[in-house]
Amino acid sequence: MSRLKEKYNSLVPTLKEELSIDNAMLVPKLEKIVISVGAGEEGKDNKLIANMADTISLIAGQKAVVTVAKKSVAGFKAREGAPSGIKVTLRGENMYNFLDKLVSIALPRVKDFRGVPRRGFDGRGNYNFGLDEQLMFPEVSYDSIMKTHGMNISIITNTEDDKAAYALLEKLGMPFAKGKK
Repeated sequence: MSRLKEKYNSLVPTLKEELSIDNAMLVPKLEKIVISVGAGEEGKDNKLIANMADTISLIAGQKAVVTVAKKSVAGFKAREGAPSGIKVTLRGENMYNFLDKLVSIALPRVKDFRGVPRRGFDGRGNYNFGLDEQLMFPEVSYDSIMKTHGMNISIITNTEDDKAAYALLEKLGMPFAKGKK
């Protein structure tokens, strides 16, 4: 069992009391984490897309999927079937291992890091934030990447309340920025 999963199991009584929840099954928990990268102009270069997918797979510890455009949109210069991004969905042990690595290793390596923004909650208990580059992860070698790219990380919980999701993520060690939302 991963370190963060054990920490969550020990936090359940505290969260239950803090959020005044009677039923232990209603305590907020993580369902999945989705890491996604938009291809943009790089979608035309298959080698670059493959390199980006390999990098995201290395970071996540699970194979990433290249997503394709469902239909052509002339305004975005998107063709049907052309690569439009890369994503990976983490659940279970992989999810807890990634979040542990993100919170304890990757985010502290960001230069001038003051915490992740608190305004990333969507009103349904899910949290989204973006990273500017992939070099903060220890698995990524600077020599192996063709181009630096950012990524969006979505943390999906089973609660519909942003306050409960915030309490869960804060207890799990997510470094939120100080100050107001």
